[in-house]
Amino acid sequence: MNKNKKDKILVTGCAGFIGMHLCKSLLRDDYQVYGIDNFNDYYDPNLKKERLNKLSTNKNFSFTRLDISDLKPLEKVFSSFKPDKVVNLAAQVGVRYSLENPHAYIKSNMVGFMNILECCRRNIVQGLIYASSSSVYGANSKIPFAVNDPVNQPISIYASTKRANELMAHTYSHLYGIHTTGLRFFTVYGSWYRPDMAMYIFAKNISKGLSIPIFNHGNIKRDFTYIDDIINGMRSAIEKNYKCKIFNLGNNKSENIMEVINIIEDCLEKKAKYDFHDMQPGDVEQTFAEIDESFKLLEYKPSTSIQIGIPKFIKWFKHYY
Repeated sequence: MNKNKKDKILVTGCAGFIGMHLCKSLLRDDYQVYGIDNFNDYYDPNLKKERLNKLSTNKNFSFTRLDISDLKPLEKVFSSFKPDKVVNLAAQVGVRYSLENPHAYIKSNMVGFMNILECCRRNIVQGLIYASSSSVYGANSKIPFAVNDPVNQPISIYASTKRANELMAHTYSHLYGIHTTGLRFFTVYGSWYRPDMAMYIFAKNISKGLSIPIFNHGNIKRDFTYIDDIINGMRSAIEKNYKCKIFNLGNNKSENIMEVINIIEDCLEKKAKYDFHDMQPGDVEQTFAEIDESFKLLEYKPSTSIQIGIPKFIKWFKHYY
């Protein structure tokens, strides 16, 4: 066996924000990457197409458009590509949208994830790394959030599906010996960002002179995590391929939303018009990742503060628009 042979990696949701950055990182290191994405219209599919264009020129990258909730074409990809490892980032995202269209979350995040697990089982995949979310901590009052904290109080359908994914992965690890690693992402941001996220909305509205919606009257804190730090954690999870683990990937610092807005204002050299609202259903006041386990087992060391990361995001935002 060639010890220098690179794993063949299947990445679902490859045209998404995190998916594109992960694929770029893997391709830079000469991995053979097969990407799949369904290009749903939750936000502008043209942004996803432009992300995909960044990948498609690489000779080690292949792509098929499909939905992971559709088992037959998914099985064909597994049987033809024969991945060593799978990174599942395909999901219906967004806490607030889950209040409007919960069925979309069951289809993609539950049925789709079940299909991924079954395909991994049938094709003897070495490891499955999958996206979970800080949303699973729900109504927990203990801060910071640790991976061994109880997570039995999700307050959105989105969070419920992500917690269910963790339980399903645990079951498949127990029954079939599949290596599964769940990654609880904490408010990831950076270039090629999702336009439904707060930081993006703030930048867009401030640029246009429009008011920005601020929930809970500004009393919101988030653990904002720069995309490069997330990718480093993901690459480590892929390489180490633990039997059955869950990790927090956050910046280990909880930032007030008003401080984030102030940095964006400075970068854009323009003041925001504030539009304060009550807390939205399904949302939480604070997120904060305890990353001791991630530091110890993944050697995960986030190094990008919002004072460094937000200007990088705004630089991309200005160039893109």
